[in-house]
Amino acid sequence: MRAANGCSPLFDIFYLSYQEVKGGAEKLDISDFVFRPFRGLWNLSGYVLSRSGAQKLLNLLPVRGPVDLWINQQFDKLKVYASSKPQITQRLDSRSDNSYSVLPVLAKVGVLEDEVPIRYQRKRLKKPVIVFGTQGTGLTSLAMALSMLGYRCCSDVSELPMAEYDNLVGVKRRRVFDAYVNVGGLEDVCIEITKAYPSARFIVTVNSEMKFEEAEREVINAGTVGGDAIALHKIFRLVQRLRQYEGNLLILPMDASNKWRLICEFLDCYPPASDYPALPDQSQRRTRASSSKYGVNHFPRSRRLKFDNSPWIAPLSRNWVGVPTDERKVEEITVIGAQSVRERLCRLDEGLWMLRDDTFPSNLALFKPSNVSSRDDCAAILRLQKRRSGVRDYSAAAICSRQSFLYGGFEAVIRPSNVPGVVTGMFFHRNSPRQEIDIELLGKDTTKLLLNVYYNPGDEGSRFEYGYRGTPVLINLGFDASEGFHRYRVEWSPTGIQWFVDGRLIHKRVNWEPTPIPHLPMQFHVNLWPSRSVELAGKLSDSELPTVSAIKSIELEPRIVEEKGSKRNAG
Repeated sequence: MRAANGCSPLFDIFYLSYQEVKGGAEKLDISDFVFRPFRGLWNLSGYVLSRSGAQKLLNLLPVRGPVDLWINQQFDKLKVYASSKPQITQRLDSRSDNSYSVLPVLAKVGVLEDEVPIRYQRKRLKKPVIVFGTQGTGLTSLAMALSMLGYRCCSDVSELPMAEYDNLVGVKRRRVFDAYVNVGGLEDVCIEITKAYPSARFIVTVNSEMKFEEAEREVINAGTVGGDAIALHKIFRLVQRLRQYEGNLLILPMDASNKWRLICEFLDCYPPASDYPALPDQSQRRTRASSSKYGVNHFPRSRRLKFDNSPWIAPLSRNWVGVPTDERKVEEITVIGAQSVRERLCRLDEGLWMLRDDTFPSNLALFKPSNVSSRDDCAAILRLQKRRSGVRDYSAAAICSRQSFLYGGFEAVIRPSNVPGVVTGMFFHRNSPRQEIDIELLGKDTTKLLLNVYYNPGDEGSRFEYGYRGTPVLINLGFDASEGFHRYRVEWSPTGIQWFVDGRLIHKRVNWEPTPIPHLPMQFHVNLWPSRSVELAGKLSDSELPTVSAIKSIELEPRIVEEKGSKRNAG
C-alpha cells in the first residue's frame, strides 16, 4: 500500500469489501493475504483508491451499464488488488446509502497510519435559538438535534448561570451558548431578545398538531390550576406575543414525522445524515453555585493541554465553571439489578472480557491476545514488544469489556510501564457518536496522569466522530506511579465526572466544563501501546523493549449495563 522507493504507487485500486461471483472470481494469488482479480467481483463498495487510480477511472468515463459490471470490464486497464477475504461487511442495521464511513474500519485494521482530525464544518447559524415546551413534548431530543446541527446548546436547567444570563440579555460577545432549550427564566425576556437579536429564533414544542386555541380551551375547561396548566398558560401567552414578529417562531409537534425538515427549513441549514434523536425528556435540573466541599485548592496541580475546537467544547475562560446542577433525579436512570463486576485477574472471564486484535492510527503497534498473560499473584500482564505484525512494527496488548456501561463507579489497580513513548490507558470508549472518558499514564513521566474527555452529540448510531485531541488535562500525582500498584477510579453520572487516585479526588468536571457529559453506553478498556506522538508520550527506544504494565484488579459498578448489540437492559 506504500509507494515503492518514491516511484508511483503499487496499485490503482485495493478492494477491502466485495463479493465473489458464484464459483469464485478469476484471479491470481499474490500472497496469503492479497490477490489480483481479473473479473468476477461484485458489491465493490469498500476500497482504497490511489491518485493514479482515480485519474485512470476519470479517463475511462463515462460509465456504461451497471457500475459493478463496468468496473470489472476495466480491470485489465488498472492495477487492481484485493484482500484475500473481505475486511468490511455490509451493514445490516441500516440502509445501503453510502452515508457511513469506512475510515473506522481502515483504522482498526491498520491501513490508516496518520490520525488527521475530522473537523466540523461550522456554518453560519441563526442564533440564538430559544426553545420552550412542557415536559414530554420532546425537549431533550430537540436539544440534541440542535447540537447535531452545530449549536452549542444549554438545556434542561432551572436557570442559566448568572454570567451567561447577563451576556445573553446584555447582548455581549462573551456568550457561551447559541441555543437554550427548556431553560427556566427566559420566558420573561423573549421579547427583549427578539428586539436585540434580529436573527433570534424561537421554537415551541407541542404534543400534536392540535391548534393552540383548542389546547388552551381544554386547559381552561379542565378547571385545573396545576403545574402543567400554569406552564401551558404561560406558553400560550408567550406564543401570542411572539407571533407579532413574523418568521421567528416555529411550533414543532412531537408527533411530526419530518422534524429535521421542519427545523432545518426554519433555521435555514442542512440536516445531518443521522436520524433525528429520540431521547427521553429530562426535567429541569436546579443549577447551583460551583463551590463545593472540594475547592480549587483541594486538587493537585494540573495543566491543560491543547484542546480540540468544536461546537461541543466551551471556549476556554478563566471564569467559566460550566453548568453545575444538583444530582437529584439521577436515581431515575438507575436500572435495578445492574450487576457489579469485581475481577481479580488470575484468569480473564471470557464472558466478560475480550482481548483486542486491532489497532488505531496513532498506535505504532497492533494489539495481539498473546501479549496478555497472568502471574501467580493474580495480576494480568500487558506486554509491548518489538515484533512485526503485518501492518505494524510492534505488538501490544489490550483488554476490553464485552458489555457497555452507562454511569457508575469504575476502577482498576494498575502499575504502568515507565518506558518513554509508551502509554498505559484505562478508559471508556464508543463510536457513532464517538465519546470517551480517559485515564492515561505516560511512560515518559509516570509522576503525572493524563485525564481526557471526548464528546460528540447524537443518539445511538449517529455518525459524529469529530476531533482527535479531546480536552486533555495533565495532573501531578506527587509520586511515581510505576513504582507500585495504585487504585485509579472514575465516577461518572449524568451531571459530572470525578477522577480518584487511591481514594483521593484529583479532578472533576460538570456539564459544559468544558464539554457536555457523555450520555451513551461505552465499553471499558485497559491497554498498553506505543504512541506516534513524541510530544505526548516521549520518544520510543527499541532497546528498552519489551516492557509491561500490570493490572491487579478491576471493579465495575455500573448503573446501566448494555449487552453489545442490544437495547439497554439490566445486566
